[in-house]
Amino acid sequence: MMHTKALKILIAPDKFKGSLGAIEVAEAIARGINKQSTLHQIVTQPMADGGDGSIDLLAQLEQLTQHTVRVHDPLFRLIDAVYYSQDDTAFIEMAKASGIALLTSQEKNCLKTTSLGTGEMILDAIRQGFRKINLFIGGSATNDAAMGIAHALGYEFLDQNQQALEPIGGNLEHIVALQRGNTNINLQKVEFQVVCDVNNPFFGERGAAYVYGPQKGANPAQVAQLDKGLRNVHQVFLEANLTDVQTLPGAGAAGGIGGGMVALFGAKLVSGIQLFIDLFGLEAKIQQADVVITGEGQLDDQSLQGKVVGGVGKLCEKYQKPMIVVCGQNKLTTGVQIREVRAIMEYTQEVEEAIAKAAGFLEQIGEELKL
Repeated sequence: MMHTKALKILIAPDKFKGSLGAIEVAEAIARGINKQSTLHQIVTQPMADGGDGSIDLLAQLEQLTQHTVRVHDPLFRLIDAVYYSQDDTAFIEMAKASGIALLTSQEKNCLKTTSLGTGEMILDAIRQGFRKINLFIGGSATNDAAMGIAHALGYEFLDQNQQALEPIGGNLEHIVALQRGNTNINLQKVEFQVVCDVNNPFFGERGAAYVYGPQKGANPAQVAQLDKGLRNVHQVFLEANLTDVQTLPGAGAAGGIGGGMVALFGAKLVSGIQLFIDLFGLEAKIQQADVVITGEGQLDDQSLQGKVVGGVGKLCEKYQKPMIVVCGQNKLTTGVQIREVRAIMEYTQEVEEAIAKAAGFLEQIGEELKL
């Protein structure tokens, strides 16, 4: 389908999880569009929303310095984890040290997992002199309300016998007090920004344990135990005159890491998609475009809640730009202003084939788009 009119097309997709990174997705769609017409001016802006893998995209697109540090994984085994820095800011992804991808399915058990390794990465960054810590908390294996992180940064959590507890999810219900140990780091000078892509409260039926516990290996009884633990630690925070985090959107992210970081370190919770919109100057790019193409692996109603597609969609609405969504699978039920949705699963019945040959299918979709 040839166009005589040259369009400014912005391609701003998320990764297709388990298949292609955001850069490859954008490039495949662009190749397809160039096949139907070489007149169009295409700008690609691969996106992320703070979920796991966000930091890798940042490292590919920006000039970041890489740091490798030996830390404990979710089950206290030693591993090498990578974080990045730029100027006075460290970019740390929880999934690199405390991620669910580091465990086999048999090992998943958020009563026994810890965020200690993430804290060790933060400690390393502070010792290197970084004053701003951007912590990305997607893809975690933990439900310890930042107990592990705090342990690495000098906090002790005490039981009724004044004994220090191991920093794991199963011990949240046993905490009666917390104290700061003697560390030689000055946390007053450090600014924490916690980047998350969900807005769950700390505890309760929409809280950390009930919503995310099951995918981290918790059965219904364990979920109830973890929720009880989060309620207890919330009480301990209040008794220590720390911030009441229960109703803070995002406090329940990553097993209560959001709330724990705010209460213990005065962290600011920021929306992942908003951070990347600002970092990449996306708003200006959408303003200048005639058509905007976005997408992710599975398009569903959650895609519109703090994810890339939702963030791009809001800006398209603001500037009255037509939006096309390309995805692996379309499970969207909500009515939303999308000009066209195209899914790889229209071309194959096999999910494995869709994943393995995603680039080719995306190119084909790009070639067929009605621009």
